[in-house]
Amino acid sequence: MTSRLDSAQPYALGLYRIVIGLLFACHGAASLFGVLGGARGGGTLEAGAWPGWYAAVIQLVGGGLVALGLATRAAAFVGSGSMAYAYFVVHQPEALWPLQNGGELSAVFCWALLLLVFTGSGALGLDRALGGRAAVPGPRPRDRTPSVA
Repeated sequence: MTSRLDSAQPYALGLYRIVIGLLFACHGAASLFGVLGGARGGGTLEAGAWPGWYAAVIQLVGGGLVALGLATRAAAFVGSGSMAYAYFVVHQPEALWPLQNGGELSAVFCWALLLLVFTGSGALGLDRALGGRAAVPGPRPRDRTPSVA
């Protein structure tokens, strides 16, 4: 059973990346364009308003890149940092715990994106397709240099 799960790992990671990226991008689109319920219960953020508008741009662009698997690690790093900023600067001064200060979404996105920084895009990403590498990473071939004994 473990070997089956291990062989499916790149695909599970790819699906995870796609879902997190789409959710992150939708959050940014809602704030920028007022779709999907809009920002703060409706409407949009004023262009250039600090920090909300800039965070929404990072969410939309970064989420799109993560969903596509294009520059995944860099986009996830920037997105994770923006969510850490959102949590510690915007939410945490209100109360200590995320449940009390409304920062659950920022905390979850921060950690979800940080995981992608370390794991990469997995299968089904454009990074692999454009880079000419195999769609699913396999075991690395061992160095076949003859050893001198």
